[in-house]
Amino acid sequence: MSLAAFLDMHRQEGIVLVRIEAADGSTPREAGACMAVSPTAIAGTIGGGQLEFHCIDLARHMLSEGAPDQILDIPLGPQMGQCCGGRVRVSLRHCSSSEAAVMAAREKAEASARPAILVFGAGHTGRALTKALAALPFAVTLIDDRDDVMSGLPPAVTCIRMADPVDAVAHAPAKAAFVVLSHSHALDYRLAEAALARGDAAYVGMIGSATKRARFEAGFLRSGGRRQTLARLTCPIGGSDVDDKRPEVIAALTAAELVRCLLGRRKPAKGRQARHEPAA
Repeated sequence: MSLAAFLDMHRQEGIVLVRIEAADGSTPREAGACMAVSPTAIAGTIGGGQLEFHCIDLARHMLSEGAPDQILDIPLGPQMGQCCGGRVRVSLRHCSSSEAAVMAAREKAEASARPAILVFGAGHTGRALTKALAALPFAVTLIDDRDDVMSGLPPAVTCIRMADPVDAVAHAPAKAAFVVLSHSHALDYRLAEAALARGDAAYVGMIGSATKRARFEAGFLRSGGRRQTLARLTCPIGGSDVDDKRPEVIAALTAAELVRCLLGRRKPAKGRQARHEPAA
């Protein structure tokens, strides 16, 4: 549940917002991390452990006793029962209607700015991948050309049926990520070629084997593609250091790869040679 939805649901009970205002050294969460505490429930996290338990107790004391807002300066050492070694400055504030409105607007803005990931193919691996991505801070769209293959997916995933999924590549937002794992090798090739041709993709990944990659590269070069462009293709998706082809494993590895690529400071290695291709 989003913080905005939580605030709307529990507003009548009273809510205290707990926010990391500053974080120095090794800490469970970064500055800006926030959680909401009501007398009966919580949403969000400031990192768990004794720090979070302590702040929940203080927040509920504030609610029950009408205590004022406060700011804490907490070293994360033996006294707190945590060995992080850093230090955090934490604010605890009663949530007003205006504060709830500000948080709702902020969450909406953050959601609209989330990196876009287009997953092509609602087979076993595509479905597993979208489920793995649904809880992460991405805007996830699953695209397939078949009927009745996209039921039972999380509501956070946008599902689109298209007669020709390649059309979705041209209309994707700038710096989108494209993950190609359809039911057809020919369609995979067209999708990967179109994504690479955009020139602005944050990530282009295709499920595949060494043979599939070699065939794609040969066709790409014959059609006038540049060899330098092929360096932007990640194939296989998820890496080649785990020899397990179950869809859920491929999905977990690919989700981690996308997190590093879209949210991290490092880009994943490009141009890897593939393991044997699992079923999409």
